[in-house]
Amino acid sequence: MDKLELIKRNVQEIVTEDELKQLLETKEHPTAYVGYEPSGKIHMGHVLTVNKLLDLQNAGFKITVLLADVHAYLNKKGTLEEVREVADYNKRCFIALGLDEENTNFVYGSDYQLGQEYILNVLKLTRTTTLNRATRSMDEVGRKMEDPSVSQMVYPIMQAVDIAMLGVDVAVGGIDQRKIHMLGREGLPGLGFKAPLCIHTPILLGLDGEKMSSSNNNFISVDDTEADIKKKMKKAFCPAGEINDNPVMELFKYHICPRYEEIVFERPEKFGGNLVCKSYGELEQVFASGELHPMDLKTGAAKYMNMILDVVRSVI
Repeated sequence: MDKLELIKRNVQEIVTEDELKQLLETKEHPTAYVGYEPSGKIHMGHVLTVNKLLDLQNAGFKITVLLADVHAYLNKKGTLEEVREVADYNKRCFIALGLDEENTNFVYGSDYQLGQEYILNVLKLTRTTTLNRATRSMDEVGRKMEDPSVSQMVYPIMQAVDIAMLGVDVAVGGIDQRKIHMLGREGLPGLGFKAPLCIHTPILLGLDGEKMSSSNNNFISVDDTEADIKKKMKKAFCPAGEINDNPVMELFKYHICPRYEEIVFERPEKFGGNLVCKSYGELEQVFASGELHPMDLKTGAAKYMNMILDVVRSVI
């Protein structure tokens, strides 16, 4: 897999691919970042962007992780002290998931977001951003957006300025970050900064096949026990032979297959014995054909998810 293929793997959108190709041709070690709002459990939706950072790191990018404690405070996720504590926990999780601590720049928002230059750039961008644009940018990520606070209107503008002040070439995030990233692409050049490239990953389904939600507890988090994951996987939505909109297949596509060269499904001889898949494409074929039963798929998912998260649980 060449650099471009690695970067494009499991990505929903690149804005734009032509700009990315030019960047790879002109810069040996481009820079990329993700901002994580410290807010409770790290689940496999968050890990999806960590996986993309790993791909970028392996493609020669220098990575910055913004632990956005000030953003979390503005988005009503706790006091500054509370969110800073969660940010420290998040950092340990990300390192355990595979980010190279020595080659990843971990930055706390509060380290630079209260400085004069940063605040002045935020204020400048507020002058060219309509209230309607700021509200729409927050629709996917904000809390209680039916009655938003002024702080939540400042949030996306700060995120755009983060890209500029961190000096990165590429902004990475879930597709729910798209409107905020587009605000940055359109607004930053007017402040004298370059427009960033943007890489967007999909939003994963919850294990019940519905939108992932903390209130429904329909996700796997990095601190789930082995027993927790086995229990959740047994109840997971997994229609036989269905590839699309199948949350168990998504775990294999986005989390398991990129980390393991082959997947072994352990089955008794009376059910055909062990089945080995050497790629996600091969897994799609055997599941769609009915050769692999949903319960065997779910049991395999539980096994490999526990293998991935064992190292995380050992450090948190």
